[in-house]
Amino acid sequence: MSFRSLSFHALPGLPEVLPDMALGPLILDALAAANLALTADDTLLVCQKIVSKSEGRRVELSGVEPSVRARELATMCLKDARLVELVLRESTRVVRCVPNVLIVRHRLGFVVANAAIDQSNVPGGGEHALLLPKDPDASARDLREALRSAVGLAPAVIITDSFGRAWRQGVCGTAIGSAGIQALLDRRGETDREGRTLQVTQVAIADALAAAAALVMGEAAEGQPVVLARGVPPNLLIESAGAAALVRPPEQDLFQ
Repeated sequence: MSFRSLSFHALPGLPEVLPDMALGPLILDALAAANLALTADDTLLVCQKIVSKSEGRRVELSGVEPSVRARELATMCLKDARLVELVLRESTRVVRCVPNVLIVRHRLGFVVANAAIDQSNVPGGGEHALLLPKDPDASARDLREALRSAVGLAPAVIITDSFGRAWRQGVCGTAIGSAGIQALLDRRGETDREGRTLQVTQVAIADALAAAAALVMGEAAEGQPVVLARGVPPNLLIESAGAAALVRPPEQDLFQ
């Protein structure tokens, strides 16, 4: 399996997303403004931030009462105790806590800084924080079905976020939810050009697309949270277990 060619189109002009604002109509309007017609073989990559905003996942820090544990960790990592409290509520385990760094295992299985709680580009400034969607795979399925109902086409949908990576500098686009695409392609059992059987090769298809899309989305004030990707092989545009398949089970995590 190989990709012959891929194209990525950032959709400009999306408004600030508010709670309960449906994303489907906004994306269709943006596609029309960009003179792009949706096809069944397209893939939409949607930044987690607008999904969380639509789902009302913004939290006002003034209403958060830090626990004793949150205050202890905040002293160690030099962070706002209210933010640390939110991190604990969203997590199942604290992996590392040192000055300016708080790494946890998120309730969804991701090992990530600050439980992927974000404060950038969130109205209200530093007094508000944005949590991940409760179920990003479900969010992707819901958006896909909304588009199907609206235009009769159901493109693949990938919900993206920017995560840091162990042993590597910088953040990289990552898939946290998906629908209508094989997020993880297992190639074990296939042979290479020399006839050797592949033993461990699994390809993180959704992560690779999310990383590429992040280059045209931007990471700061670009305001382009949706990208249309074209060229994904049709054999990958199938129903699958979603991006949850990309999370390595704790018993297989050799780095903690």
